[in-house]
Amino acid sequence: MRFLAVLVLISAVPLSRADVIRAVSIRVASIYVAPDASSAKLADVDRGRELVLLESSGDWVKVEAALTEERVVTGWMQKKGLVEATTPDGDKIVFGEAVDSEDQATQRNGRRYAAQDALRLYAEIFEIFPQSPLAGEGLYRSADIRWQIEKADVMSLPSAKEQDPYLRRGMNEDYFKKVMKKFPNTKWAYLSAYHLIDNKLCGDWQGQSKCPQKEAEIYENYAKEFPQSPAVAEALYRAAYRESALIEIFKSEDQAKKSDEARTRALALAQRVIGQGAPSDWSARAQRLVYMIQQGIPTYGNSD
Repeated sequence: MRFLAVLVLISAVPLSRADVIRAVSIRVASIYVAPDASSAKLADVDRGRELVLLESSGDWVKVEAALTEERVVTGWMQKKGLVEATTPDGDKIVFGEAVDSEDQATQRNGRRYAAQDALRLYAEIFEIFPQSPLAGEGLYRSADIRWQIEKADVMSLPSAKEQDPYLRRGMNEDYFKKVMKKFPNTKWAYLSAYHLIDNKLCGDWQGQSKCPQKEAEIYENYAKEFPQSPAVAEALYRAAYRESALIEIFKSEDQAKKSDEARTRALALAQRVIGQGAPSDWSARAQRLVYMIQQGIPTYGNSD
């Protein structure tokens, strides 16, 4: 036993400061006091947790693992399931694990906290493989999942029904803004900018023209600012819908002229969606909107 212990000590090679390597685990892995599965277990590391490799000993590595923002654990874990910057196709492996975790999150009996796993895994693609073709998409998908989780929480609060958006808590914009900063003039930056519109929308129009007017302008301005965005058709449709809603709202406010102007704007915007190119869900919905407006069918109150 003493001879084996000496071998372990000899084979444990400390990494110099310049050689410190970051890695991510694609499985739930255990951290031990020593490079031995029979030693005391310190903690389990979830998928996507960032690790710093400090030492190597055969099939084991000593790691510093940030389990939460407050808790950092240092100990030994097996190399199995660890993806480093030097791992062949490592970016694709981590991306694949993130996609699988995201799929788990959508399933009725999917793995618990799978969405959080996906969020971390996508983010680590950018952190460990910043030059990867998948880095921008990974950072965007991570921000998107985080946004959707936070949005569900925000919209469950009573303040979500307030008319003015500043009366409710908004979603944290920092992660989408990071995508826009790191990957400007890309699909991921354009989509990030589109999500930020959520924080500018009213909770409830309350049958008044103020909110749909403002929101139609926001969506139309987005389409002007980001004409190459994949979200242009959706933005134009949502602007068209709001203008169509204003047809009836202005009538209720005894503003016949503004009602007619809203009708004209709604039809023009819907036609722009239809003319975007290949048929899509948004062009089909725009075609339906045009039909309803032309038939004098009120659209306000319908799902947009």
